[in-house]
Order: sequence, then C-alpha cells, then structure tokens
Amino acid sequence: MRSPASHAVRMALIMVLLSAALFPIYWMVVTSLTSSANLFADRPQMLPDPSQAFNYAETFAKTSVLLWLRNSAIVAVGTMVLSILLAILPAYALSRFKFRGKGLLGFVLFATQMLPEAMLVVPLYAIFAKLLLLDTLGGLILANAAFTVPVITWILKGAIDGVPIEIEEAARIDGCSRIDIVLGIVLPVVAPTLAAASVIAFFHGWNEYVFAQTLVLSQELRTASVGLASFVGELSTPIHTVMAIGVMYTLPAVAFYLMVQRYVVAGMTAGSVKG
Repeated sequence: MRSPASHAVRMALIMVLLSAALFPIYWMVVTSLTSSANLFADRPQMLPDPSQAFNYAETFAKTSVLLWLRNSAIVAVGTMVLSILLAILPAYALSRFKFRGKGLLGFVLFATQMLPEAMLVVPLYAIFAKLLLLDTLGGLILANAAFTVPVITWILKGAIDGVPIEIEEAARIDGCSRIDIVLGIVLPVVAPTLAAASVIAFFHGWNEYVFAQTLVLSQELRTASVGLASFVGELSTPIHTVMAIGVMYTLPAVAFYLMVQRYVVAGMTAGSVKG
C-alpha cells in the first residue's frame, strides 16, 4: 500500500510536468494580452490583461486567420484520412502475408523517413506542375500523405502482429472474407493504435510548413503555419498579432488531441476476446 508521502510526491511531480507542458500556451495568452508599454518592461507581466482583448479583435479584422485555420484543418483532416486509408491494407499484408521482397519493401518504407522534405521539394514541384496539382489543397494533402503513410504502415503493422491469428481463422471458418476480417475484426482490435496513428498524421498535416510554403501559391489557400510565419519581418514583428494567432493556431490542435485521447483510453480498456 502506498504511503501518503509517496502519493504526495507523485502528485507534485505530475503537477510540475503538467505546468511545464502548459506554460508555453499560458505565456502565449499572456503576451497576446499585454500592452505595448509592458511588453518590453524590465519585469515581465505574469498575468493576462483582459483590457487588451481588442488585440484578438484586431487580428480577426486585419488578417485572414480564420481562412488559414480552415485551410489547415482541411489539410490536416485530409492527410489523416488519406494516410489511414492507404496504410491499412499494406500494414495487414506486411503482418500476415509471406511474399518475395517483403523485407525489402519494409526497408524501403523505413528508408523514406531518412529523406528530409526540403530535399524533395524541387522534384515534387515539377511532378505536381505536370499533374496540375500545384496551388491546390488536394496536392498538399497528397504530398503530406507521402510522408505519413510509411510511418503509419509500420505502426499499424506492429499492432496487427499482436492480434492472435486464431481470431482470423475462426472468422474464416464462419465465412468471413479477407476484407471483412480486416475491417470488422482486426481494425477494432487495434483501435488504440489506429487513434495514435491518426494523431501523428493529423499533426503532420497541421504543422507542415515546407510543402505548404512551396506548393501553394494563392493567398486564399495559405495554411496557418505559412500565415503565421509571414508576420516575422526583417525589421519588425508584431508580437501581439503573432501571439494571438499562435493561440488560435494551437488550441484546435490541443482540442483534437484531447478528443482522440479519450478514444485511445477507451479502446485500451474496452472488452476482450472471449475464449
């Protein structure tokens, strides 16, 4: 039985880690609600000033932040959905089937993560120009999925390896097809891993900058990462605006993670296979 002292120490450590994780968001909020006079004062302002809330109103009025956030959401959700759809069947094949070149295929998928995005910008730009995919959110989703599919394939493959083959054999005896087994049996079992893979793909699409800056040319198709970076100037940077947009850019991603985290925990604790 744990002593009250050890429990108190454990809770104190949790609070310290939680504070360290939340402090950057808190500091963005404080900075966005700090007056210009106090922004560069000798003593930093530690509490937000509600009277400076007009900074957010000015940000909405003078920038296209809502349009940028919408574009980022489209790209992030599109990257997540496309990556999961393209990774499920290859992950199952690598886990369950034996075929010539299986090891090489797995190595190639792994090796793609060794190439930086910046190295592939020029060839991708040329290919997308011929395919008329430049300056489209669909092209940006496709480019992002090219980097997330190999990772998600390996993650799902590891999860499927842990699914007992006896479950599938019983399903085949009952007349289930291979696709029915994958969609109706394997995927529900690996649901927690599927949720984790979705988070990885979503955040890649949400935070991606290099492709969004290079492959998208129109102002109305800018993502929030590109729009936020555009305020960093050579001579001056509007700190209030940058921090206000930073808060709005961060909160949807945090909310998505918290929402999916519920399903991860539920999937880990939901039911078991009956013998």
